Amino acid sequence: MKQSSTVHSCSYFRFVFFLISFCIFFVTTTHAQVVHRRLWPWPPGPWPSRPWPSRPWPFPWPMEPGPPPNPSPKPDPSPKPGPPPGPSPCPPPKPQPKPPPAPGPSPCPPIPPKPQPKPPPKPQPKPPPAPSPCPPQPPKPKPKPPPAPCPSPKPGPSPSPPKPPSPAPKPVPPPSPSPKPSPTKPHPPSPKPSPPKPPAPSPKPSPPKPPAPSPPNPQNETIPAVFFFGDSIFDTGNNNNLDTKLKSNYRPYGMDFPMGVATGRFSNGRVASDYISKYLGVKEIVPAYLDKKLQQDDELQESDLLTGVSFASGGAGYLPETSESVKVETMLDQLTYFQDYKKRMKNLVGKKKTKQIVRKGAAIVVAGSNDLVYTYFGSGAQRLKNDVDSFTTMMADSAASFVLQLYGYGARRIGVIGTPPLGCTPSQRVKRKKICNEDLNYAAQLFNSKLLIILGQLSNTLPNSTIVYGDIYSIFSKMLESPEDYGFEEIKKPCCKVGLTKGGVFCKKRTSKICPNTSSYLFWDGLHPSQRAYEISNRKLVKKYIHFI
Repeated sequence: MKQSSTVHSCSYFRFVFFLISFCIFFVTTTHAQVVHRRLWPWPPGPWPSRPWPSRPWPFPWPMEPGPPPNPSPKPDPSPKPGPPPGPSPCPPPKPQPKPPPAPGPSPCPPIPPKPQPKPPPKPQPKPPPAPSPCPPQPPKPKPKPPPAPCPSPKPGPSPSPPKPPSPAPKPVPPPSPSPKPSPTKPHPPSPKPSPPKPPAPSPKPSPPKPPAPSPPNPQNETIPAVFFFGDSIFDTGNNNNLDTKLKSNYRPYGMDFPMGVATGRFSNGRVASDYISKYLGVKEIVPAYLDKKLQQDDELQESDLLTGVSFASGGAGYLPETSESVKVETMLDQLTYFQDYKKRMKNLVGKKKTKQIVRKGAAIVVAGSNDLVYTYFGSGAQRLKNDVDSFTTMMADSAASFVLQLYGYGARRIGVIGTPPLGCTPSQRVKRKKICNEDLNYAAQLFNSKLLIILGQLSNTLPNSTIVYGDIYSIFSKMLESPEDYGFEEIKKPCCKVGLTKGGVFCKKRTSKICPNTSSYLFWDGLHPSQRAYEISNRKLVKKYIHFI
């Protein structure tokens, strides 16, 4: 019994010893782990660089990277070791702020670094973000402010011109040492007046001066031919070959024309078409297209047809009834003759040359006076149908239609002349008082204003066209207001004695009652200007509008 109890006590003692040993081992091991962690912290360098799984590591051993489980943010380490690594990234950004000063001088070495105190504060906010130093490119846009200083050097060149004068004074100093006295010093101020050389840039505006010689260019520009359409202002004898009473092929008409021949011009000499052609540099005398000599003589055909003719007919108007009432060419008839002229030209010089002459030639139109004087104010029929405003609108529309047809026949340079102050002509002045008929003048001005507007619209509509309005009203108004400035002594009476027939407009045949000095009269008969009035008015007209043709 004693032996069994002894054995039992021994086994019990062994168990207790084993338990105590195990506890001692456990405590010792745990203590060693704690001491190990305190003595050897986690190595910061190599372990963070190792790829770790996104989930927290289950093993807490010191050799394993413990930081991943503790820190919730992936990029930063655990909060405990956080402070030491925190400063570790700071040193790299410290060298990085150094590159930003490098881009500062890069934009403009001489000037920008000094005036750019503002850019350095801009890189200062950038060092706090560690990634920001990595891209030094953002400072590169900062050079854009330096371009602003770049204009600053531009003022620099302004002083640069004085630099060339500076070498000039340099030769001056060599004589200066010999005369050391002060008189040499006044010499250097003399070169200082070199700043007047900045006015040298003034010649730079000289390029606008070339336009000044440009005005003569239109005068030298070749106008191969002139074509005239309209009424008696341009008629050079077409009515002589028509069955009409409106003719001027008798004396005293043409008394001042070369050889004193009455050619059918409604003047004592030349008319407006002759002077316009002369001042355009084409020819001095314009033949009538219906002239029999022009129809028969081949030499005249080649010389006169090539440079242009007149299709105008005295008494014609824009409205067909105006021309038909006195049996003269309508405006449509004149276009028909123009088409026939082109056919004759093709036989002479060919189709291509004819087209070129018509395109480069000047087609000039004047009409409307007879529409107002005879068709509207002369008869009561039109005045009952239309008021002045609607009648002048009809006239302007007819004029526009004629211009369109001219363009269709190949004309590209077209000039349309308005009506003069018709109420101040001798036949239209109010009887007894001899004052101007203001109603007629108002109608003429109203038509001119509408004609100007509609021609402007056509000029903007028709391609490759030059359409010019000629203001003859203002030119004649000045001659009526100040006749002495132009050498005229009489503006109310005609030079020749007019008959009672035909409205007191035309000169009597073979009358001896002619004014002693035709050049001192503004009007030749009751409606038409004298040769000198034609010359003065059309010279001013061409001078005013030649640059537009």
